[in-house]
Order: sequence, then structure tokens, then C-alpha cells
Amino acid sequence: MFGTLFFASCELDKMPLNGPTTGTFPATEGEAVMGLLGAYKGLTLLDAASTPIAHVMDNITDIGYARPGNNYTSPITSSLTTDNALAIKPWSVHYKTIARCHSVLDNMENIREQLSEANYNQIDAELRVIRAYAYSQLIELYGDVPLVVKSLGLTETNLPRSPKKEIQQWIIDEMTAVASHLPVSQSQYGNVRAGQVAALMLKARVALYSEQYALAAETAKKAIDLSQGVYALTPFNATIEYANKTHEAGEPSSENIFGHEGYKSSKEWIWVAEYNQLIDGNTHNQGYYMASRLAKGASYWGPTQNLMDSFQALDGLPIDESPLYDPQNPFVNRDPRLDLYCARPHARLLGIQYETNSKFTRVNNYWPVLNGQSSSPSLVSNTDATNAYRSFSGYLWRKHANISDYNTNSASGVSDLDVGIFRYAELLLIYAEAKIEANDIDATVHQAINQIRSRARMPNIPSNLNQAQLRTALRYERKIELCNDGLRWYDLRRWGIAPKVMNGSLYLNRSGNTWTKEVLVDIDENYSPIYNEAEAKKHFTTQEVVFRENKDELWPVPQAERDANKELSQNSGY
Repeated sequence: MFGTLFFASCELDKMPLNGPTTGTFPATEGEAVMGLLGAYKGLTLLDAASTPIAHVMDNITDIGYARPGNNYTSPITSSLTTDNALAIKPWSVHYKTIARCHSVLDNMENIREQLSEANYNQIDAELRVIRAYAYSQLIELYGDVPLVVKSLGLTETNLPRSPKKEIQQWIIDEMTAVASHLPVSQSQYGNVRAGQVAALMLKARVALYSEQYALAAETAKKAIDLSQGVYALTPFNATIEYANKTHEAGEPSSENIFGHEGYKSSKEWIWVAEYNQLIDGNTHNQGYYMASRLAKGASYWGPTQNLMDSFQALDGLPIDESPLYDPQNPFVNRDPRLDLYCARPHARLLGIQYETNSKFTRVNNYWPVLNGQSSSPSLVSNTDATNAYRSFSGYLWRKHANISDYNTNSASGVSDLDVGIFRYAELLLIYAEAKIEANDIDATVHQAINQIRSRARMPNIPSNLNQAQLRTALRYERKIELCNDGLRWYDLRRWGIAPKVMNGSLYLNRSGNTWTKEVLVDIDENYSPIYNEAEAKKHFTTQEVVFRENKDELWPVPQAERDANKELSQNSGY
């Protein structure tokens, strides 16, 4: 709750008299670093269904779907309430993280003489990056929020909301002030601690979201230039060869970017939230909630048919235009990221043949082969088609799932797979979008987009596209490359397309049905599939979605916070 801002420092006063107190913490450089690390840990505390929030948010949009229930159906049916668990948790957790930053920042001046100027400035800068990032999340979810820049006393309980635009500019100014005090990267810490490129990327993202396109492009360009030799796109591993093929060939994987291996060695990650099983309360159970039933998971989250139909054919054309697309065999000749990022029927997922159609009564389990116990797979009953809580969308996420977590998946399991905050692919897309929206189009826009496409073995975008066509190309890349990274919810709103995309039907294929060409009418300028509803409903199930303008752009301010702070107004429609 917002009250954590007021009272978090009081916990220190309850400690033994020879320990830190509100007035003395931090008393040494070591204590300041401990406080800094506590603030970083705060970034790992925001989850839902034991899944870090970044991998929840896309599942309440057009591209992802959660098991139906109040917490995840309410956001897509305009039914959120002021006490909904999903809607109120970010407010509480982000303000707790901000309070952790203030517990150090407020007294840093008292130990200035103990630190070198460089160390003092770096600790100060890192804390301000964490604080600014927390505010960047709060304003996107709630709009205007109280801007608090120091710990609050017991009498400072009633604070009004500051305008979102004011906070956006404050974040930009903060990052301008502190970026130069940070090293370019902090790769020696696994990029868990923010470096200069991370600070600049935060500034560029906020500038883009606030439609300051020239500033966003300029800042992103500076971050890209600083990244040379430090950050870069990581090529997909050899399993890209299994994309567009069936389970017999092998299992596609992007774990060298989005798995344990990737977080350890990939140069793509600019800033990472670290999880560690050796630290109390620093794990999640994402692997269980993302995995198939046969992989000992809950099949809780999964892509929609809408996303699956958004992936281009290998010739770079949308599937409603490409001669390579066959609706009777829809998972061949497609953008390889379909198989690298998503799991669909006839593929291998976490070592097991994935099928959701009931005609597949038994499927291949490749674990005896993987474990060296047999030269051929065994056959197992197909609970991915029969379990009452099998995937509700018919598909599952492969991106951010790690095959090694198969061994620990269970309802009470834990994982310490890290979660990315910023990666280089998004930085390139921030730069490209800012240049497109500023209508400052040159070869560097194409280069930024084509780097990402080339990695996926997709053809370059045409060199003669106009602004509107480039916007479509950019929105395709953000939808596909950044899927399940947690950014789609924000994109739908800032582009103004949520009223169109999130009204009507989301299509799901829980039964793994085949379909006909007549299902799809068009892929529009935002790369959203347009369906022949009467035909589509013959093959797919649906989730009706509702988006009410002047309401669903934001989440409600938690009622408990308004009870504690009489100055807090409520967002429209709640």
C-alpha cells in the first residue's frame, strides 16, 4: 500500500540499538550498497500467479490469454474493480521499491566524505534509475500518481496525484542528470545493476511514450552507439533449424537468449531482474504456470490465435497475401519466431510432443532419449488434450520457458530464471519508431528493423516504404519480437488501437482444430488479423473482450490507498 512509503523506515527503528536506524542508515558505504541491493530486489517482488509481472501483462491483451478467472478475465472485459488483486498489486510493490530507494538516498549526504566521488555518484545514480523505472511503470498503469522524492513522515499522509506528463518529464530529467555517472554496462554483475545504457534506454522509452520523438531518437541513438562492443543481438542457436518442422525433427529453443543460458551469456540483455534460490523470497514458479500438462505444468498462459495468425510467411508477406501459406498446414513456411517463441500442435515442447486435439490419445515423450536411456521416445497418455485445465488458448509460450525447469516444475516448485527489464532488440525498435513518428526517415531506420529480422532469417523490409508503411512494419516487429515481454498492453494504449483490437472476439483454438482459408479476411495496418466471424466460430472458441474508452486506458487507483490518502482521486469509470 501507499502507506509503505510512510512507514517503511519505522521498521529500522525497531532493530537493536547497535543496528541501523532511520537517522543513521546508511552509516557506511557498505550499508549504502546493501540498501541499493535491497532496492534492486524490490524489482523482483511484483508477480501474479507466481509469475513475474512482465510475463503476465501480454496475457491480458490480444496476443495472450490466461486461464479464465476474475484476476485475468476482468482486465479484458472492462470489469476491473478497485480491489482486484492484479490491478492493485503494482501500486503497492512499486511504491515499496521507491521507499527502499529513499531509505538510502535521504541520508547519502551524511557519508559523502567516506566515499570517493565516483562511488558516491554511482550509488546515487543507480538508486535514482531504480526509482525512475518504478515511476515509469506506475504512470503507464495508473496515469497520474503522487510523485514522492523522499521518505515521508507520519503527518505527510495526504498527497495529491501529480500529472503523468510532469512525471514523464521528471524521469527524463533524472536520467539526463545521472546517466554519465554510471559505467556503460555492469556486465560483471550480470547486468543486474543498471549502467549508463540502461539509464539512457529508460529515458528513450519514456520520451517515446510521451511522444517526444526527436528526443527519443536522439537518446536511443546515443545508447546504441555506447552499446557497440558491449551489447548486441544474440543469434538464435542451431535449433532454429527445427522451426516450421514437427516434433520428430527436434525442439526449437530461444533459451540462449531467454533462458538460464541467455541470462548468463547473452549480450542482448541491458538490464535484468535477478532471481536466486539462495536468497529468501527471491524465486518464482513461472515454469510451472507456463508449462504444458505433460511437462508437469498448469498451462496457465498462452498465445491467442490472433497472435499465431500475425506471424508472417517466410517471404515476409502477411499470411492473407502470401502464396506460401496453407491453412491446412499452417505452421510451415512461417516466420521462425512462431516456433522459437510459441508452442503449437505437432511441435516438441519441453521434451514432449505437444498436441491439443483429442484424436492424439498418446504422444511421444522424448525424455528417455534426452536422458540417454533409450534411442527412441516412449508413448504417454496425452493429458494436454484431455485435462480440464489444459491450455485454454490451445497454444503455450516457449519464450521465457526453460527446459531445465522441467525437473522442478510442480505446484510448489521454484525457479530462479531471471527476467529481463531492457534488451537490445527493444532499444533498436525504440529508435526506429521514434524516427518513423518524427518522419525523420533514413537508412538507419531500415537497418534497426532489419537487424532483428535478419536474425530470424526473415527478408529485409523494402527500402522504399513511406511513413505509414514503415509504421506497419515497426508494429509487426514490436508485436512479434517483443511478444510475452510484457509491453503489448502499453503499446495498444499509446497507439490508440485498444478500442478496436480489444472489442469483440479473441480467437482461441483449445481443441487444436484445423481451419479454412475463409477464416481470415485481412491483416490490417497494425498487423491485427481481421476474421470472418461466422466462419471463424466454426473452428475456434472465443473470448469476448470489451474496452471502454475513457476508462480502460488505465487501471483503478486501489481503494485502500484512497482510504489512507484523502487527496487521491479515482480514475475515470471506476
